[in-house]
Amino acid sequence: MKNLTGGWNLFEITWLVLFTSIAVGFTVISKDSLFGFTVFITGVLCVVLAAKGNLMSYVFGMYNTVGYAYLAYINGLFGEVMLNLLFFVPMNIIGFYMWKSNRQEDGKLAMRQMNKMGLLQLVVACVIGCVMLGFGLSFIPAQNSPYIDAATTVLSVVATFLMVRRFKEQWLVYIVLNLFTVLLWAIRMLEGSGEGLLMIVMWGAYLINAIYGYYVWNKGAKEAEG
Repeated sequence: MKNLTGGWNLFEITWLVLFTSIAVGFTVISKDSLFGFTVFITGVLCVVLAAKGNLMSYVFGMYNTVGYAYLAYINGLFGEVMLNLLFFVPMNIIGFYMWKSNRQEDGKLAMRQMNKMGLLQLVVACVIGCVMLGFGLSFIPAQNSPYIDAATTVLSVVATFLMVRRFKEQWLVYIVLNLFTVLLWAIRMLEGSGEGLLMIVMWGAYLINAIYGYYVWNKGAKEAEG
């Protein structure tokens, strides 16, 4: 429990309470089930704790991943099921042990940053991946916004790998990812989606958390190098 509650400042506590309130509000408005709420709230805890470099992020992340996979399964979203069970579950396990094995003497996570060449290669890989996947999705008749959809998928996978490797640049990827996702749902809302506004609020909250995450990890990476 100390690992979960230790080292919180006033801003982080306020942000966690606000983020949790958003999750409760979503549950009430959408009339979601209790199980759906637990999936939502563990997702909130996962991203907030990840911004702090807290190992418990992966514990809540595992529940969220498996729970979301189940919800996707009963709703016939089998692609989401496979993505979560075949990719995010193993990455949660790997990430937990990678983070646990790379702690500093004070117990904090040893954060890293990429050099300029690595960052350039990351950008090129993301652009190529998004364009290729978007081109493929564009051939699916019922596909909406193929290139934005492709961007959210590719960036999510890339950010996960960077998170496991403890690179602060994961948060830059998450910022771009969240911006694209907000744009995606804004388009869906304009086209009549009833869930559009709720999704914009949720992903907007994730965007704010990603910005704070980059601030914390940028500071942590510099301290680890110094």
